[in-house]
Amino acid sequence: MRSSNPVFSRRGFSRDNGHAGFSTAPQAGGAAVGTQGNPYAQQGNPYATNPYAQQDLQHGAPPQAPVTTGRMTMDDVVMRSAMTLGTVVVGAILAWALLPVTPSSFGLAIGAALIAFVLAMVQSFKRKASPALILTYAAFEGVFLGVLSEMFNTRWSGAPFQAVLGTMAVSGATLLVYKAGWIRVTARYARIGMTIAIAFILVMAVNLLLVVFGVAEDGGLRSMGPLGAIVGILAILLGAFFLTLDFKQIEDGIAYGAPREESWLAAFGLTMTLVWIYVEMLRLVAIFSGDD
Repeated sequence: MRSSNPVFSRRGFSRDNGHAGFSTAPQAGGAAVGTQGNPYAQQGNPYATNPYAQQDLQHGAPPQAPVTTGRMTMDDVVMRSAMTLGTVVVGAILAWALLPVTPSSFGLAIGAALIAFVLAMVQSFKRKASPALILTYAAFEGVFLGVLSEMFNTRWSGAPFQAVLGTMAVSGATLLVYKAGWIRVTARYARIGMTIAIAFILVMAVNLLLVVFGVAEDGGLRSMGPLGAIVGILAILLGAFFLTLDFKQIEDGIAYGAPREESWLAAFGLTMTLVWIYVEMLRLVAIFSGDD
């Protein structure tokens, strides 16, 4: 099952002996395991079409040192993520600097967000990563974030900066917890988390419709009061959950010899997750800042 966005599950998911599960085999450099116990043996390995991965998996073990040309490495992920996030940041800075806070600018931001959403969905259902599509998505996402951030900063001075710090804190803490092994990304963990995430998205969609048609006042569940803060905190926790799936995708991709182009999908997933967390953090900062 493949995708790299915070709505759908990540690569690295497999089936072993009829049971769904994430990799439980040692990572790169770990001890070899038999084919029967390796969920990434030929029939379950999502990267089995990669000739470099096949060479290792013929022995029923994950690659011991994934340095062969053509394989995804951590450097690839870091570089592609920097390019994608950098495009978002440049788009946001240009939008902030060139677009004044006006109703037309807000309309432009909504348009950019819709285009970014469509591009994200197209990439999510493509079989292969498209760097141009991913970077275009990042550019439109940046325009949306730039206008949105400027609007929040106009009313709550410093809110974007605080939201950036909050996003970095959540991301760093999640990575620390993940690397320490306090969170184990299993199929059960992913299923429960995705069920909660889908339910959350559906509830938010219904809430939006109620607000649009005037049934719910002051934003409904997304109000700027205590209820809105609780919903925002829940959304940030879901963002942290998505990050753990991203980390697992990257870890498995490197360990099991994913093709180098998979690093674009990893960067895409990370970017979408960080945007999710930033937007929710921005709202949360505004709520706790009051109506100054």
